[in-house]
Amino acid sequence: MFDDQRSHATDSLLYRDMFGTAEMRAIFADTALVKYWLDVEAALAQAEAAAGLIPLAAGESIREACRMKNTDMAALSKGAALVGYPILTLVRQIEKAAGPQAGGYVHWGATTQDIMDTATALQARDARKLVLADVQAVTEKFEALARSHRDTAMAGRTHGQQALPITFGYKMAVYVAELRRHRERLEGVAPRMEFVEFAGASGTLASVGAAGLDVQRRMAEILGLRVPPIAWHTSRDGLAEFVCVLAMLSATLAKFAQEIALLQRTEIGEVEEGYVPGRGGSSTMPQKRNPIASEAIIGASRLVRQMAPAMLDAMLHDNERATGPWHTEWLALPEAAVLTHGILRKTHEILEGLVVRPERMLENLGISKGLINAEAVMMSLARHVGRQEAHDIVYKASMRAVESGRALRAELLAEPAFAKHVSIEEMDRLLDPRNYLGLSAAFVDHVLRESK
Repeated sequence: MFDDQRSHATDSLLYRDMFGTAEMRAIFADTALVKYWLDVEAALAQAEAAAGLIPLAAGESIREACRMKNTDMAALSKGAALVGYPILTLVRQIEKAAGPQAGGYVHWGATTQDIMDTATALQARDARKLVLADVQAVTEKFEALARSHRDTAMAGRTHGQQALPITFGYKMAVYVAELRRHRERLEGVAPRMEFVEFAGASGTLASVGAAGLDVQRRMAEILGLRVPPIAWHTSRDGLAEFVCVLAMLSATLAKFAQEIALLQRTEIGEVEEGYVPGRGGSSTMPQKRNPIASEAIIGASRLVRQMAPAMLDAMLHDNERATGPWHTEWLALPEAAVLTHGILRKTHEILEGLVVRPERMLENLGISKGLINAEAVMMSLARHVGRQEAHDIVYKASMRAVESGRALRAELLAEPAFAKHVSIEEMDRLLDPRNYLGLSAAFVDHVLRESK
């Protein structure tokens, strides 16, 4: 049955697969979040029982009680709305399921933020791993394009205009190098973010004393997290760093999507998103094949990048427990993760079906009638007359070519100083864009070697 109560695009039946993925939504879904909380409460009870803080039988009973079948989601929703936090209601449900003897040991020495922070660390860990896997898959697609188009000549463009020739493989290798750095960032953030949190009301573990450190260690082992050097109730730098990395990653992929949208323009036509009948169509213009995946990436990335300053602002926790910034994380972290994973999948989709048109690239290299190779001509002439004089000579010829619409070759032949030093055969060689690709291929090879 169609559910018309889903008001956010990342959950909407209409838009959710345009802006996110089922796998990432599953990590941040309500039932998954409650399951993370239950896992933390179970780990806490197990660790405290092993450390001798609560009876072993109570620890086992609590672990068994921390199951979704014992959870009333509707009651949790009402409790969260009333209390302002959901954990108190959840603890009461666990107490009831654990029975009268064990129930009194549920949540022993913990505070609400201990449970929620540890669950957030688990969510962030699982989200990071999911993103990391897709970054690797996308990087491999870029590597394949860089390799296959290592020598495919095209126009390099600066300030929106043709500049010098490059290769399409060189353009793709730039993304390979950038994505590799994002992969390193995603790997590097883990030891600064994936911490257990068991610290008590003000972070000092006063409620359990010295045994609290043993409980922390055991909880971390059970949950697959790290032990923090001190409470991180108000130290949110790890989570903020993670979202900042997601924002940078989404910016890189949006840059690529923008590149595709620009190169797919009718006037350029050098690449195109893979065509599927009906995809990217218009309700009124039958001829349209719009870069629809690129558009979704560009739009979603703008929101991910807005989550970075939100998380940085949320680092300003006051005193030993915050009054508001914590809640910002509840909103920003899931949205950044879901949108970023959606962006990765859209990028993979584009790369899978990307149509590259080398013949159009070569055709576009010729539309300036030789002007794209003006630097090549200038550098050759400079060996005879010096760089500045060579620049002035070629500049004058280039400006005449621009104004008259004539080929640069014809204007160069009209320059006595040029004709004196450069033969016609050499000039024709210099004006062929395929002969002025610089170290494009060498850079591709270097990046691909680094990837291995």
